[in-house]
Amino acid sequence: MLIKSILSYPNSAPSPGLSIASATREFTLRKMDSKGAALLVLLAVTIQVAAAAPFTQNYLAETDAFHTRVLNAGERVDLVLDKQSAAAFGSKGNYLFGSIGMGIKLVGGNSAGTVTAYYLSSEGDQHDEMDFEFLGNKAGEPYVLQTNVFAKGKGNREQRINLWFDPTADFHTYSLLWNKNIIVFYVDTTPVRVYKNSEDLGVPFPNSQGVGIYASLWDGSTWATDGGKTPLNWNAAPFVASFQGFGVDSCQVQGDFGACKNGNQWYQGAAYQDLNANQIGQLKNVRQNHMVYDYCTDRERTANAPAECARNWYEY
Repeated sequence: MLIKSILSYPNSAPSPGLSIASATREFTLRKMDSKGAALLVLLAVTIQVAAAAPFTQNYLAETDAFHTRVLNAGERVDLVLDKQSAAAFGSKGNYLFGSIGMGIKLVGGNSAGTVTAYYLSSEGDQHDEMDFEFLGNKAGEPYVLQTNVFAKGKGNREQRINLWFDPTADFHTYSLLWNKNIIVFYVDTTPVRVYKNSEDLGVPFPNSQGVGIYASLWDGSTWATDGGKTPLNWNAAPFVASFQGFGVDSCQVQGDFGACKNGNQWYQGAAYQDLNANQIGQLKNVRQNHMVYDYCTDRERTANAPAECARNWYEY
């Protein structure tokens, strides 16, 4: 298990292209050993939910008891951000493949400048990482969800959507289905992003490293809202994001990767290797009506769309 020390606030936040794991290391925010949780959603028509589990069964607080508050006998955790500290928690184990998610209620009111992160990451320069980053906004303005995928150390695959509901009013489930062939990001039961295995096109895919599951709440003033034009207002502190659903339906890596890579877990089944027609329609609706940025169409970055993009858009 990996512990990321975050003890004092940095003077600047990371650029959007930086991995959250690297950003957290670069920050010196507090202790980040965070590795995640689970409630889960699948690919086909079914939705499965991990068995209920108290927070301490699978997770550890990585900041003090004020900033990582374990409530209701471990059924809920509040992360608290103030001038003294950011906040974080993480899983005790590392995992490979599964259906991994959590119920999250985001920071309410004027959340501009805050970043609530829920993500999976391994360690090292060649790390794999899958991110949900919730970028706060001025009161009444939509929250932005930024997702990213790192494989073998290469990232810069950001996509951003405006959430079409108020994510501060209640808990919503943010999850991903991850197997040998596909990663699907879900908001509740709606697929909002697909990243397929395109190793045949020379594109790396996260399939050979155990990842920890992390959650954190921190100051992203220099980039998170309006490109950094709207910083965090400390007069509105403390900022609180709440989490629930701490079961994990994933293969825990214990020594040999073989059991996880070659297992017959349900999420490796034929029904979960792709979206069905209804889900493809849902995904396209999100892209058409809620997407505000896609690395695939950013011609300032690349002259042509990266090789994996058409496959992930279902344009073939």
